[in-house]
Amino acid sequence: MSTKPQTAEGEAIAFYDLDPHEHPAHASTTLGFWLYLMSDCLIFATLFAIYGVLGGNFAAGPSPADLFNLPLVAVSTTALLLSSITYGFAMLEMEQDKQGTTQLWLAITGLLGAVFLGLTLYEFYHMIHEGAVPQRSAFLSSFFVLVGTHALHVTFGIIWLLTLMIQIGQRGLVPANQVRVQCLSMFWHFLDVIWIGVFTVVYLMGMLR
Repeated sequence: MSTKPQTAEGEAIAFYDLDPHEHPAHASTTLGFWLYLMSDCLIFATLFAIYGVLGGNFAAGPSPADLFNLPLVAVSTTALLLSSITYGFAMLEMEQDKQGTTQLWLAITGLLGAVFLGLTLYEFYHMIHEGAVPQRSAFLSSFFVLVGTHALHVTFGIIWLLTLMIQIGQRGLVPANQVRVQCLSMFWHFLDVIWIGVFTVVYLMGMLR
């Protein structure tokens, strides 16, 4: 008597497939990028936790209310959030195989990202000029690490975007480039979500301390 598991119809259950079959193109690339984003989530979760513990330790130095310029931060936040919208337009144009307008929206996205980055660097310069350097207090150390890490990601995102625009210009909207545009889209929107958390926790809640 056979001990192999069988279905109701008496057919043996196949627990694995020995026959080769096709896999979706670039599926491993997308999966690998999702794994990378999960690792980035852990990094930012750690930095948020560090800021949550140390953000109130001013060491008799300047507090968020003394340093933060909310109107300036609001402008930079608006620029970054708008860049997500323009990237969405680029994705829509890519799906219609419109290379020119895809490149245009990607360029606008990069420009808005550069505006955000420039305002962030200006904020850092102003704070350091006022003597609010990272080693001044635990609050400033955790602030510069958290916001600086996000700014570094935006910098890498802009470099990646420019490289991708060159690749599209050379090879067009081939499947490989479309996958790259989709991966960068996930990365860019991820940075926007992280910044919403930074803006809320660091800036808005910081002004209430």
